[in-house]
Amino acid sequence: MINVEMKTLKREETGKNIAKKMRKDNYIPGVIYSKGQETQHILVSLSEFQKVYKAVGISSTFYLNLENSKIPVIIKEIQKEPLGNGIYHIDFQKLNMDEKVKMTIPITILNRGNIRVQPSTLMQHLDSIEIECLPKDIPNIIELDVVDIDFNTPKMVKDLNIANNPNITIARDLDEVICTLIAPTTTNDEDEEEVEDEETKEIELEEE
Repeated sequence: MINVEMKTLKREETGKNIAKKMRKDNYIPGVIYSKGQETQHILVSLSEFQKVYKAVGISSTFYLNLENSKIPVIIKEIQKEPLGNGIYHIDFQKLNMDEKVKMTIPITILNRGNIRVQPSTLMQHLDSIEIECLPKDIPNIIELDVVDIDFNTPKMVKDLNIANNPNITIARDLDEVICTLIAPTTTNDEDEEEVEDEETKEIELEEE
């Protein structure tokens, strides 16, 4: 749990027109989902959310301060405007610190530009991974180092930095492939040039 707290306001009114007005005032409408409890409608300052999001990212747990009450949450979903990058709505999930939570976290590839086997092309087949664990064990980031990948040895789920953590259950087969490395293929132009070179040599030999 990251000790970060974000102030929020209770949203008394709902509806498209109200939400549109709030966005003009640089507030983002949001909700707090909680198992077995009524959904809470809130408002979040855009500038404060951007600051907190930069600090915690998409997967970390932190606190919402609502009417002087600290609520442990994770970001469930960030909805963005269809024709822009503006944030339209935020869904938060309230956490029970003694209850496991399921969530999907993006996989961060390390050393993509420093792969030892060159020339080569890295193919990524899995972009994110679903895990289950207690809130205190949610990883801030899931990483896969590909610096030593080669053509015959793909990187698998078991190579993730969380694979050996006994407190985290991965909802994938450990032998599932995440990344493979492929060798560059010869282009048609290069093949044609080689054929032309061979034909030129044959003509020169005939002339001799």
